[in-house]
Amino acid sequence: MQGSGTLYVVATPIGNLGDISPRALDTLRAVTTICAEDTRRSGQLLAHFGIATPMVALHQHNEDAIAQKLVARLQAGESLALVSDAGTPLVSDPGFRVVAAARAAGIRVSPVPGASALIAALSVAGLPSDRFAFEGFLPAKAGARSERLQGLAGETRTLVFYEASHRIDETLADMVASFGGERPAVLARELTKLFETVLDGTLAELKAQVEADPDQRKGEFVVLVKGAADDADAKIIEGRRLYARLKAHLPPSTAAKLAAELSGAPRKALYGVEQAE
Repeated sequence: MQGSGTLYVVATPIGNLGDISPRALDTLRAVTTICAEDTRRSGQLLAHFGIATPMVALHQHNEDAIAQKLVARLQAGESLALVSDAGTPLVSDPGFRVVAAARAAGIRVSPVPGASALIAALSVAGLPSDRFAFEGFLPAKAGARSERLQGLAGETRTLVFYEASHRIDETLADMVASFGGERPAVLARELTKLFETVLDGTLAELKAQVEADPDQRKGEFVVLVKGAADDADAKIIEGRRLYARLKAHLPPSTAAKLAAELSGAPRKALYGVEQAE
């Protein structure tokens, strides 16, 4: 749109301040206003680099209300920067509605790339990275979390999750229950910060390490889980997941037959599960 400004989506450090790019600093100095998830936290970053650009709060509770106001400012010729508390905006952070509204209005949206906990963790995990699925934060409630994980048990791509310190032990326990304790995984904690740790092993081993060391329950986490071994294994895992759901409503033999048909898994692979009931 002629005469309109640009919305810059600016990545900021996830820990080490040295990871911010010169272009990001130049952009944050040049724009009219910075839209920040938490103005107090972003204010500390700006003060460190001597940047005095005004800020406006943009978070999950007000994004719907102010998205069109920000678009109007862009249409009037102002350029704005969008930042999250840390890392690349919109990756499990606010900003989607503003970016979508700006694009719908024909306004230029330009990325200023940089740090991302997702990519940083994947780059050092030693798990297959040619294909992966980012799941962000799992549901906080135990039942919904288990259901989500069970639905992912047959996924063959590497799975990547974010998790908070107060739920990491529960999440690892649920992953063991849904994926099996022998599934290879990596736990990346406090990436680029002073107490950065990257642990690898089976899910059962990582669960035991976290339970034994209180320090491993502190900070911000990225959990990476290797995908199911192959398509055949994935079908069996999915078949067993379906059977576990169907058996609550159908006779075991009928549940096993239907689960096999829906998943493509051999019925014999579910027979042991059925007999164990």
